[in-house]
Amino acid sequence: MTQADPTLESRDPPETAAAPHPFAETTPAPEAPAAAATGEETGILISREEFDALRQDLDQALAKADEHWKLYLAAHAEMENLRKRTEREVQNAHKFALERFFGELLPVRDSLEMGLAAASDEVDLAKLREGVELTLKQLAAAMEKFGAREVNPLGAKFNPNEHEAMATLPTDQAEPNTVVQVAQKGYVLNDRLIRPAKVLVAQAVPQPAA
Repeated sequence: MTQADPTLESRDPPETAAAPHPFAETTPAPEAPAAAATGEETGILISREEFDALRQDLDQALAKADEHWKLYLAAHAEMENLRKRTEREVQNAHKFALERFFGELLPVRDSLEMGLAAASDEVDLAKLREGVELTLKQLAAAMEKFGAREVNPLGAKFNPNEHEAMATLPTDQAEPNTVVQVAQKGYVLNDRLIRPAKVLVAQAVPQPAA
């Protein structure tokens, strides 16, 4: 019996390790579980050129974000300045409107003072009435310049939006729900009711029972 030539024994060809893909995740070999036990983490392998390109993209994104942040801060500051400027303009508008109104009232005051200075023990009622009427016209003109109008609804239908009914008056001389007397005039400023007119409203006369 002859011994087998060791050179004639069949040998398996050696296995060649495949080159790792640059973007493939590396996994621990089955025969080396100790790597997983030690908690080592695996990552993505990239080339230096790819890393530099990603870093450049990140730097550009950060620069763009910083630019947008600066633009936001500038816009916020501009809006704050605009708000403050608008508030000042509104305050000045109210202030100048009051100054104009005060200026329009000065002639009315002057007329009243001149009337008092000219008064004497023997008062001419006709001239006094004329002076008062003139002063009222001056006052009405000054108020109209600023959008004010009086509410004097005598003979008009009762309007709860502008009138305040003080009482009802049974009468057959006017249509029911008609203003028959104005106790106090009302006033509207720029279409906004400042004071309602206080009025008496007509009511149908009750008919005697048959």
